[in-house]
Amino acid sequence: MTSIAVLGTGRMGAAITRRLLATGHQVTVWNRTAAKTAPLVAAGARAAPTPAVPDAEVVITMLTDTEAVRAVLAAAAPRPGSVLVEMSTIGPAAVRGLTVPDGVTLVDAPVLGSVAAAESGRLTVLAGGDVTRALPVLEALGTVRRCGELGSGAALKLVANTALVTGLAALADTVAVARAVGVDVETALSVVGQGALGGAVTRATAAGAAFPVALAAKDLELVLSHVAAPMVRAAAEVLRGAPDQDADLGTIVPEAKP
Repeated sequence: MTSIAVLGTGRMGAAITRRLLATGHQVTVWNRTAAKTAPLVAAGARAAPTPAVPDAEVVITMLTDTEAVRAVLAAAAPRPGSVLVEMSTIGPAAVRGLTVPDGVTLVDAPVLGSVAAAESGRLTVLAGGDVTRALPVLEALGTVRRCGELGSGAALKLVANTALVTGLAALADTVAVARAVGVDVETALSVVGQGALGGAVTRATAAGAAFPVALAAKDLELVLSHVAAPMVRAAAEVLRGAPDQDADLGTIVPEAKP
């Protein structure tokens, strides 16, 4: 049993915590909004009043952006010999720029997959850096893909999110074309789903998905900070114009959700 701290218990952080508890780990949780940790405490976690968790062997951060990660790490004070696993989507440069105390191993391990996948141990974990000591914890969450040096997992996560979001934006335009020329949406999706946008159709029509539009837009802005990509910029504009920024990303495709 590994002593783990999870700092940040939003949708994915909470799901990861539940999975780690289910696989027999001792988990301490912290969240800026303390009330969000209550269901996890009821499930067996221990709540910390601050991000400082000096007894943890593995410290996981799952936060919104680089600024949040830096602020939390400044207060976390992980002990020498521990492993800090940065799972937020903040990009490779930000990961490599993080400062950790001497004797603490930093790895990046953003994930691909849904909340349901996290709870059942079916995530894909994109791991960068020396993940050896964190491997038992990461393997409890799903399949670990070793990407290379520190920051390489964060880099691959940006690539994957670029494909996901631009694919859905392209599908949204495809649906608009279908409606304009008199093809019903269900028929259009059934045909398009057999081609190159099949993954986008599956994602757009999935029930229970929970990747907020606002977070997807944040990720695309991060991509654009690395490269001038016209399709990414266009997709970012689509997301910024979405009426419900808290809704799942798939809602940008009209009439696709069941």
